[in-house]
This record gives sequence, structure tokens and C-alpha cells, in this order.
Amino acid sequence: MSARTRRTGRARVLTAAALAVAALTLTACQDGEGVHDEGASAASVSASATPTSASTAGSEGSSSSGNSAAGKNASGSVHSSGAAKSSGSTGRKGSAGGAGGAGSGSTRTRCSTSATRTTATVVSRPLNHLLLTVTNTGSKNCDLIGYPAPRFGEAQAVPPVFEASKPQAVVTLAPGESGYASVLLSSADGSGSNGYTAKSLEVYFNDGTTAARPPLPAKGVHVDDSLRVSYWQSTLDDALAW
Repeated sequence: MSARTRRTGRARVLTAAALAVAALTLTACQDGEGVHDEGASAASVSASATPTSASTAGSEGSSSSGNSAAGKNASGSVHSSGAAKSSGSTGRKGSAGGAGGAGSGSTRTRCSTSATRTTATVVSRPLNHLLLTVTNTGSKNCDLIGYPAPRFGEAQAVPPVFEASKPQAVVTLAPGESGYASVLLSSADGSGSNGYTAKSLEVYFNDGTTAARPPLPAKGVHVDDSLRVSYWQSTLDDALAW
């Protein structure tokens, strides 16, 4: 065999081998790329589906959040409305209460000589004391305010009051009820000065009306500068304690 022939045969073998290798490589590449391409395609579909799902979930979440916020706003509106209604109601009640209070206050009246009867009684104990009794002869309650201002005979001055005798509350007389005050006429031991005998008495209430004129004993009563009066009291015993 010539050298040329040997070269030609070797070349053919090499060419056939190269073709075989190329064919195997192409087959492998096609299989691998096919599998790879299929994987990439599946991944793309999956990736495409994922944003859609996320978008849907996000939309649902936004919708849920929006509904929740709306619910809170609605709840807040109801609460505010309720508070406003409550406040308005309270205000109306307050006004009504105030009006009622004023109305109740307007029905209270001070005791006056026109709707009372006043008596003056000399008592044996304590000594040298006169008991003033005021009875409500009207049809409504009345208040005995402060203390009486008795005027004996022609006296010009109003006797001072025992400040410690002031009651904790105003004495209120229902129809038919009585209130009391005591008058210390003169000192028990005779130490008083400027004494005189009084045969008439006027008792002024603290209401600016005319005076009551209860009768005194025919012989009159002895009065000196020890003269004092108590506040109006709701009981006889409280009055005679002064």
C-alpha cells in the first residue's frame, strides 16, 4: 500500500470518528438543552404565576385592610355620635335639673306675720326668760330666718343675739308647726343696769314685714341691759338652753 493510500484511509477514519463524536455531542446537547429549555419554560410559567398570585393576595390584603379600616372608621363614627348624643342628653338633664332647682327654691318663703301666730310666755326656768313661739297658720311651708328682733316698750335698739345659738340649718315650719326663740330679759343676779318695766312687745321677723304684737303679762316684764335673744330653734328645749 502506498503512502498516499494510507493517508487517505487514515483521513477517512478520522473523519468518520469526528462525525461520530459530533453526532454524539449534538445528541447530548439536544437532550440536555431540551431538558434545560423545558425547565426554563416551566420556571417562567411558575414565575409568571407567582406575581399573579402575589398581586391577587395583595389585592385581597388591601381589600381586607380597607374593610378593616372602614370598620374602624365606622366604629369610631358610631362612638363619636354616641358620645355627642350622651353629652347632649346630659346637658338637657342638667338644664332641667337647674330649672327644677330654681323652681323648688322659688316656692320657699320666709315666715311673715300675715301667715303666723306669735305668743310670748314668761317661763319659770331659766330665770328671767321669755319664750317666743311662732306657729305657721298658712298653707305652705315657711322659713324662720335668723333671729327675732324684739322691741320692748319704747326701746330703740335691737337686743344682741347669742351667736353660739345659731342652728346648723334654717328652721322650716310646715303648716301647723312651731318655731321657738328665747329672750333673756334681765340678769338673774340683779347685776344688770338701766332696768325698766316693759308692758308692750313688738317682734320683728327677718322678712321686712310689720311686727307681731304678742301680749305681755298685765304687770309687764323687767328688762335691763343684759337683754339677749337666741336664734330661731326647731324645739322648745333648744330655745330655752340660752
